[in-house]
Amino acid sequence: MAFRLPAIMKTTAARLSALYLLLFALCAVLLVFYMTSLSARMLMVQTQETINEEVQGLARGYQRGGIPVLVRVVEQRSRQPGANLYLLADPNGQILSGNVQSIQPGVLQREGWTELPFSYERYGEAAGRRQSAETETPTEVGHNAIAVVLRLPNQMILMVGRDLGEPERFRDVIQRSLMLALAMMGFGALLIWYFVGRRALKHIDGVSEASRRIMAGDLSGRLPVTGAGDEFDRLSENLNAMLARIAHLNDGLKQVSDNIAHDLKTPLTRLRNRAEAALSGKKTGADYREALEGTIAESDQLIRTFNAILMISRLEAGYSAESTDKVDLAAVVHDVVELYEPVAEELGVGLEASVAGPVVVNGNRELIAQALSNIIDNAIKYSAGAVDKPHVGVTLQREGDEVRLQVSDNGLGIPDEGDRARATERFVRLEKSRSQPGSGLGLSLAKAVMKFHNGRLDLLPGNPGLSVLMGFPGSKDA
Repeated sequence: MAFRLPAIMKTTAARLSALYLLLFALCAVLLVFYMTSLSARMLMVQTQETINEEVQGLARGYQRGGIPVLVRVVEQRSRQPGANLYLLADPNGQILSGNVQSIQPGVLQREGWTELPFSYERYGEAAGRRQSAETETPTEVGHNAIAVVLRLPNQMILMVGRDLGEPERFRDVIQRSLMLALAMMGFGALLIWYFVGRRALKHIDGVSEASRRIMAGDLSGRLPVTGAGDEFDRLSENLNAMLARIAHLNDGLKQVSDNIAHDLKTPLTRLRNRAEAALSGKKTGADYREALEGTIAESDQLIRTFNAILMISRLEAGYSAESTDKVDLAAVVHDVVELYEPVAEELGVGLEASVAGPVVVNGNRELIAQALSNIIDNAIKYSAGAVDKPHVGVTLQREGDEVRLQVSDNGLGIPDEGDRARATERFVRLEKSRSQPGSGLGLSLAKAVMKFHNGRLDLLPGNPGLSVLMGFPGSKDA
């Protein structure tokens, strides 16, 4: 299916493009016909209004002086440059006055507006044809016009009309202009379809090829980004971010699986050996009890390890049922330090806290307390190798928009920067800490908790010792 996808998409895109071009051409033709017919109707209406105004002017002259005045007005107006058509004929249709020499038969027999344009010749056009024949120069004859025919009270015929040459030429100009404009638009549409459509199909081909590689198992593959910043690039960038997130979670899952197989093998082996030793030889009730108590202790440690792994995975994946609220970090520090004071005193480690009043952040009290407990527990254990008296200090203060909770010890610390970066990974136990009890999940859990709170966890050299910084986004509530 992945191999056929580009061909299918190309076929669909080609069909849609052809359909769009066909619809565009059809709409263009309809638009040309509509605009041409609309222009013709508008010109025809304008011509009829002009003729009606002329008729009203002649009617006023006829009312003032009868036929003599009407004949004088017709003669005067017919001689003006660009004059309309004027014709005065007897009841039999014989032309008496005006600027029309001949007219299409039957026009003067019907009163009112002519139904169709008719042909006519003005005075002087016959001589023009004869001169044209002598000089072999063609002359335009046989004009078309529309007119209104009126019967006067004495049965004489009055015709007022207007030549259609200028409106027809104007209509032809509009038609040619529209056709030229639409032809240019069509050519531009073809160019846009070719270049833009071809670019889109090429981008789709690249996406399909990258998708095929990813589906084949290459999670390092990414969708192509052209750098144009268009919709395709934004979609590719979002999908690439999603693929990067999936690859990161996949790597984390693989690392967890490898670490579980490696680091949990030892406690499981101890469980088996303890059970095997309890079954071998003759044992008393006290021996069996001791073996079962050891087994329960090992099982509890395994359960705590698996719970920590599940908690870290949920927090790092952004899926957790833990709710957040306003938390006073000063109260959390006081409770955790009070809890670990007996442990520190037993190991000969000084534990002190420096808190400057209530400091409120938005978070989950239980998660923050768990992360702080892990960090303080590590600090107490690893400060035993201090040159001076072992000491662990906890400070809480607000700096700008950040709340900084810091746990420092004066132990051996982690001098190497690479080791400090690795110390927050799951199941990572540096060489100096191999002899100490633990699973290597304490700092990992603390880092996941800080990520859940949109904060940061930094391991800093203490000179001597190690300083672990928990940075929380500040809250507006003090």
